[in-house]
Amino acid sequence: MTCPQNNRIGNVQATQYATGAEVCSIFTKNLDRLYLLSFLLTGDHEKAEQCFVGGLEDSIEANQVFRKWAHSWAKRTIVQNAIRLLQPGAGGAGLPSAISSQNGQGLAFGDFDPVLALEDFERFVFVMTVLERYSDHECALLLSCLIRDIREARVRALEQIAASVSPAFSIEAPVAVRL
Repeated sequence: MTCPQNNRIGNVQATQYATGAEVCSIFTKNLDRLYLLSFLLTGDHEKAEQCFVGGLEDSIEANQVFRKWAHSWAKRTIVQNAIRLLQPGAGGAGLPSAISSQNGQGLAFGDFDPVLALEDFERFVFVMTVLERYSDHECALLLSCLIRDIREARVRALEQIAASVSPAFSIEAPVAVRL
């Protein structure tokens, strides 16, 4: 996919809304971060690529995005594409990612193995609410589930990640977690 040229018009709309070229620039400047978001959500490099490209296309086609919100919109389109691709559900028996933490070009994602080991729904909830700081309400709307499902999935994800980092770790009393 090629990015559109930046053809500015001298009107109010041109100053308020992001152009396709500006959106493309956001994806280019934040390539690593946006791809990592795609990868953590999907748990698969091929699906992450589909998700990333779909997010870019959707962002460019969204011709009424305020310039100030364009970066947030880019991340949201990636999240929406990942949801469409994997359809994680609160009641589903999603499988953990089977992807190796090493891709063919030698880039290591090993630090994210505990996140990738989560089942799809728990991984989505963890990435969206903890890493991307979506509210429980917004996450529940995007994943078409109850807020209670989000909260329970986040607890399961945090417990599983904590256990994988330190097998002796157990949560018996409220613990302040620094993220």
